[in-house]
Amino acid sequence: MRVKLTPEPAFAGASEKDQKKIEDIIFPWQQYKHSSPLKRQKRDWVIPPINLPENSRGPFPQELVRIRSDRDKSLSLRYSVTGPGADQPPTGIFIINPISGQLSVTKPLDREQIASFHLRAHAVDVNGNQVENPIDIVINVIDMNDNRPEFLHQVWNGTVPEGSKPGTYVMTVTAIDADDPNAQNGMLRYRILSQAPSSPSPNMFTINNETGDIITVAAGLDREKVQQYTLIIQATDMEGNPTYGLSNTATAVITVTDVNDNPPEFTAMTFYGEVPENRVDVIVANLTVTDKDQPHTPAWNAMYRMTGGDPTGRFTILTDPNSNDGLVTVVKPIDFETNRMFVLTVAAENQVPLAKGIQHPPQSTATVSITVIDVNESPYFVPNPKLINNTSCDQIHRYSKLSDPANWLKIDPVNGQITTTAVLDRESIYVQNNMYNATFLASDNGIPPMSGTGTLQIYLLDINDNAPQVNPKEATTCETLQPNAINITAVDPDIDPNAGPFAFELPDTPASIKRNWTIVRISGDHAQLSLRIRFLEAGIYDVPIVITDSGNPHASSTSVLKVKVCQCDINGDCTDVDRIVGAGLGTGAIIAILLCIIILLILVLMFVVWMKRRDKERQAKQLLIDPEDDVRDNILKYDEEGGGEEDQVRND
Repeated sequence: MRVKLTPEPAFAGASEKDQKKIEDIIFPWQQYKHSSPLKRQKRDWVIPPINLPENSRGPFPQELVRIRSDRDKSLSLRYSVTGPGADQPPTGIFIINPISGQLSVTKPLDREQIASFHLRAHAVDVNGNQVENPIDIVINVIDMNDNRPEFLHQVWNGTVPEGSKPGTYVMTVTAIDADDPNAQNGMLRYRILSQAPSSPSPNMFTINNETGDIITVAAGLDREKVQQYTLIIQATDMEGNPTYGLSNTATAVITVTDVNDNPPEFTAMTFYGEVPENRVDVIVANLTVTDKDQPHTPAWNAMYRMTGGDPTGRFTILTDPNSNDGLVTVVKPIDFETNRMFVLTVAAENQVPLAKGIQHPPQSTATVSITVIDVNESPYFVPNPKLINNTSCDQIHRYSKLSDPANWLKIDPVNGQITTTAVLDRESIYVQNNMYNATFLASDNGIPPMSGTGTLQIYLLDINDNAPQVNPKEATTCETLQPNAINITAVDPDIDPNAGPFAFELPDTPASIKRNWTIVRISGDHAQLSLRIRFLEAGIYDVPIVITDSGNPHASSTSVLKVKVCQCDINGDCTDVDRIVGAGLGTGAIIAILLCIIILLILVLMFVVWMKRRDKERQAKQLLIDPEDDVRDNILKYDEEGGGEEDQVRND
């Protein structure tokens, strides 16, 4: 488009020849009529881009440039501008005076929304005919530092192994700036403002000020001393200029991860245990160790092995996954008459080797002294079988039962073989100290016949055939949260190792149980139940408690503890028994209470009737003493039945 820019050309006053030369270079236009081949073809003129700062304060409209056509003097032209920002969305940002060709902007621009505008200016005559080719106008919005850096996350999480050398990469934090990234306004620099804790050095980490990479800069990372560091990171634009740059901060949380830099160590040099003879699969000793590494990781988990004192392999050592203890277990029967004591040497080490450079020995050793306990074993015949010459009839025996309290046994009357007829139960009332006694009679057919008695003692080994139960079954507590925990005990008819220690927990359903209550084990057999919430309405609540024993396999059961929740005085005593009864008693209990109330009312009524009759008798005696009184008036006054002829109105 052949147009002119205002202000008017600065070559006024030059010779006509010089003016034409300048016009050919600066303000060319095309020939309006093409009939004359002698007219010169003018070159198109390109307007340089217009640079306009964002966030201008005006005043508006603000003039930018004036567009004029060479033919404006000979023709009455009209100017217009098209494109995004003019007649296309966002419309109305740029306007042009149709007469003067003055292009203006109507409001402040935002580079972060639109960085540049591409417009086209048009010139037409009064009839709407185009007299010039459209000219392109590029308006670049110049960036201003109007945006702070923004971190992609407010909290960044990273990890670094303990003992890492200086220069170890940890993590990268990133911030962005909406300003022009190719200008200082959008060029960011990072730095660490603070580190907490400051141990063992206040500068354990450094950050690449351009990339945001965080690395270690000092030695001494020790998870057992400091498990986590918190860094405050700052990002500043204007290439970090503290005077003109805008800043923002974020938090970097660095967790020091564990490595195996601590071996397990036995808590004692010698451990002791005991085992009844002929018992297998029982734990005879607990070996305890300490390990400063993170619990329940390969660097903490202990492995135990026997290094001496058990040449026949009668023992093994298992690891308790929860406590990390070593459980010395008998795997082959031991005869007290043959071996009365074992002295084992054991070693403990971690599942993974110690980290390089650690000066500690990789394992710890200890001694285990195990005493074998004698038990009353059943007698046996030597030799068995025994050959007997049957040379006389008095050698034939008959066998029978004299005493079998639980009726568990039978005896063959001919050969005396004893067999069981029912399942033997160690928890039976007929078993005392794990021993069941039965008496048998043997008699011959001699002349005279002779007989004798013998007692069979059966030692019953325990199996985990009973689940633990809660004791007591009922308890009382206050309705507000205070130190008023309920002590409960696990009761299990089984014996060690099929009894305690016990595990106590609350079931997941219904959800109100764990929401209202909490349970804490205070010893192997005892736990405390207490309120979890600040207030629970008075009433009677059924609280299920899951109790699990230590048997292998475990046995567990859910026992219901009936808890009476009541209002309490300052001494912790219930003060609203009636409300509790109404809230939680069953139908049978309520009926019983109502019967008691009815009986009480009947007794009161009988007492009132008796008192009334006593008063009547006293009045009657008074009438006999005082004959001047009218007896009939007294009788009518007390409304007694059975009035006769004498009960007539007296005519005085």
